[in-house]
Amino acid sequence: MESYVIEGARAVLPGGTETVSLRIEGDRIAALDGARGGAAVVDARGLVLAPALVDVHGDAFERQLMPRPGVFFPLDVAVMETDRQLAGNGIATAYHALTLGWEPGLRSVARGTELVRLWQAIAARLTVENRVQLRWETFCFEAEDLIAEALAGPLTPSVAFNDHTTMAMLSPTVRLQDRPFDHAPDFPVVDTSAPEFLRKMSARAARSDIPAEDYVALLREIWDRRAQVPDAIARVGAAAGKVGAAMFSHDDTQPETRAFYRSHGARVSEFPMNDAVATAAREAGDLIVFGAPNVLRGGSHLGSPGAADMIARGLCDVLASDYYYPAMLAAVARLHAERLKPLHELWKLVSANAAAASNLTDRGELAVGKRADLVLLDWPEGAFPQVRATISGGRVSYDTGLMREAVMA
Repeated sequence: MESYVIEGARAVLPGGTETVSLRIEGDRIAALDGARGGAAVVDARGLVLAPALVDVHGDAFERQLMPRPGVFFPLDVAVMETDRQLAGNGIATAYHALTLGWEPGLRSVARGTELVRLWQAIAARLTVENRVQLRWETFCFEAEDLIAEALAGPLTPSVAFNDHTTMAMLSPTVRLQDRPFDHAPDFPVVDTSAPEFLRKMSARAARSDIPAEDYVALLREIWDRRAQVPDAIARVGAAAGKVGAAMFSHDDTQPETRAFYRSHGARVSEFPMNDAVATAAREAGDLIVFGAPNVLRGGSHLGSPGAADMIARGLCDVLASDYYYPAMLAAVARLHAERLKPLHELWKLVSANAAAASNLTDRGELAVGKRADLVLLDWPEGAFPQVRATISGGRVSYDTGLMREAVMA
């Protein structure tokens, strides 16, 4: 359908909710009080119409790639199945949190290279816009060529600065949420020869499909690069800045850490691990991301701040799927049921604010001229919403039959 009108739905607009007749022409929203002439008409009475979701950070695609440790499936099968899951959950723009790390296996640069190139090669066959968040482990200098390649691609990725190496090396005497600035000269380091450390690293070793002893030996070797890491961060930040890529820092624990990454162009704090960092980010005008599963589960599984509380306090702008695609819609539904804020304000957490954090100015709200990324929901009062249809760039990506029933005016 080149032109169609969605009639009678209660629409989530930037300033509130109201019934509209939203007209789509091509890939754009043409009107909110659109005439029927020459268009197919979708009867959406009783449904909620909202901007489709924008996911700034989701790594659930890894479960299609490797559903069990060491068990890999063909990449094209996994990517296309992930695309179907996105559409079915109302997500029209997804930034896949693609870890580029020094670990072998699932999160290696080699695997990342295959995925970046595959997403580009089959983009036209996918039903929603699959983008990449280059979740770069800052000790992995081998990823810089791939980062440059991805930044030159047709769909600009975002870049997230991750330092799970330093987190792994943190002394167990220090709480993870209190971790000092990653590049502090007196950073408290764990005894890597301790049996407890070997046991702690066993899960990461399984993900990498190598023995735990080999994983620890590799970690020690990588740790020797520490003095070179700040220069690598500067290089990647400069490259991302040249193409206008959004930049995030991940799991910050100190205002000093947030300020460091901000100085390299990262104006988004992703999953800050304590109040002090979130407050510093807010005072500096940075955007703040938390995980939607945090809301849905009633708190962080790591002991970090509760996302619902941070939203109530004005210290969260965006909710990401993190590791579970259904969580975005479910989190908004839970917050709406709890009357935390009006629906149109809550929806910005997964649409307009998420688009802004990604430097995408063409989507995230129902407004004339914006990209036609929409979701239609069956949402009875007090019930969980069901996605009836997802539209990405004017194209129907997911449909339970509603769009097929459209009739010409």
